[in-house]
Amino acid sequence: MRDRYGPRALVVGASDGIGAAFASMLAARGLDVVLVARRRELLESLAARLRDEHGVDAEVVVADVGTAEGLAAVAAAGRDVGLLVCNAAAGPVGSFAHLTPERLDAVLDVNCRAAAHLTRAIGVPMLARGRGGVILLSSMAGDRGAALVAHYAATKAYLRVLAEGLWAEWRPYGVDVLACCPGLVRTPTYLATDAARPGRMVPPPMEPDAVARAALAALGHRPVVIPGRWNRLGAFAVARLLPRRAAVALQSRQTRAMYPTEFHRPAPVDEPGR
Repeated sequence: MRDRYGPRALVVGASDGIGAAFASMLAARGLDVVLVARRRELLESLAARLRDEHGVDAEVVVADVGTAEGLAAVAAAGRDVGLLVCNAAAGPVGSFAHLTPERLDAVLDVNCRAAAHLTRAIGVPMLARGRGGVILLSSMAGDRGAALVAHYAATKAYLRVLAEGLWAEWRPYGVDVLACCPGLVRTPTYLATDAARPGRMVPPPMEPDAVARAALAALGHRPVVIPGRWNRLGAFAVARLLPRRAAVALQSRQTRAMYPTEFHRPAPVDEPGR
């Protein structure tokens, strides 16, 4: 991997979960890593562990990629990296009508705008060098709309389509692009939700390491990967056997079952501008 992509990788959203798993696997394969997130303490701890365990250089960049300043700092730190992993995400759950305009914009800033700007800023030097790789963390939620995660799912669909297009556009010039579309993953964010409570009827989550491993194995071979055999079988069955209307209804029943009823309430009729 070091020969194919170069000596340095940049992981956005590296403080825990899937991002930390990517950083660990890349360091284990001999790549120096640039770790980006908002929480300095977690980044410093991860960087120290990677230096000790793998003898690599681990640089920490504390930044919020949802801001112009954060984006500029990460783009500057990543100009000479050969592999970019965009994992930062905002995932609001609940009625779309209850999301404020500011929250709508914040999700777009992190999930879409940051990924697009960083992919361009860091990808253009890759094109000039004739080698590089970009992994965009999408989601199975981006396959279709679903109640309570409509905005989040839409942003993940953007990432998948962006990666598919760039896979075809950049592949002839030596740059591999991949959309990684996991289902439920046992991350700290997931474990903090009501969906992780015992007794909830949800599919078993994957481990972050399994997601990162599947993505790195698929990079350079295809435009999209769905980690997990059962996730792939489920996605295939739903896409082939159900009309889209039925698939949306099924997905919406699942999301409603995952979260308590207070998340289900639509906007009050007397608050049209909320």
